[in-house]
Amino acid sequence: MKKILVTGAGGFVGSRVVQQWAGRYELCTFPKGFLATAREDAVRQAVLQQRPDGILHTAAISDTGYCADHPERAYRANVELPVWLARAAAETGAKLVAFSSDQVYAGVEQSGPLPETIPLKPANVYGQGKLEMEQRVQALCPGAVLLRATWMYDLPGYRLPIRGNLPLNLLRAAQRGESVRFSVRDFRGITYVRQAVALLEAALTLPGGVYNFGSENAENMVLTARQFAETLGIMVDIQEADWARNLAMDCSKLQAHGIVFDTTQAGLTRCLRDYGLL
Repeated sequence: MKKILVTGAGGFVGSRVVQQWAGRYELCTFPKGFLATAREDAVRQAVLQQRPDGILHTAAISDTGYCADHPERAYRANVELPVWLARAAAETGAKLVAFSSDQVYAGVEQSGPLPETIPLKPANVYGQGKLEMEQRVQALCPGAVLLRATWMYDLPGYRLPIRGNLPLNLLRAAQRGESVRFSVRDFRGITYVRQAVALLEAALTLPGGVYNFGSENAENMVLTARQFAETLGIMVDIQEADWARNLAMDCSKLQAHGIVFDTTQAGLTRCLRDYGLL
């Protein structure tokens, strides 16, 4: 049984990895709060002590507003920490799989699904940090796998951490009689997190490199929100805005390795079936 060190085990993705992978791998974690204050030598020693076959790095500060307001904290969490883990992985021979983000595409003016190969100059602090992380980790650890993840969601359940996401935001707006606002020129994939965690197992065997990782979506966010509301069986006031953003990813590189997500729309159907709601 392979030994996998999971960072961020108390977070949104990491907690689901620990639950869904239980019994399939020997899972180990850092002590709670360790990564918030540990310096590089302590992180290195902790990895050396565990000697994992793989490191799955899910820990991050992912709130884009918080990153903009606290750039030093964001840099430590989103750049320095994964770089430390890359050095430790290179030293121990562990396979490193680390989460990046579709926010590296923020500011791209190209339309249509975006491949991993296009030039990037992220428009926000979070995306800038993730792109620098990718580049530095690859230089230190060429076998590392960097996964550019989409916005992910789950429903409350399993007694696991939950956070704001598209279906929950729509459900809450419907319950409160509030409006939600999306742009007809905003494009991005939305991914059911439990499918992402299931497909992470295959990601452990990918060749080193950067991969778009999540559900593709050909629709703008206004239409996506309306499709989600229809699937959820709710009435919600969805108002149209007109600002431009394209984070929609082309996942054909990932698909060539046999890792295939549901579309954004089909992912919600899978989620509702998992919860016995369809």
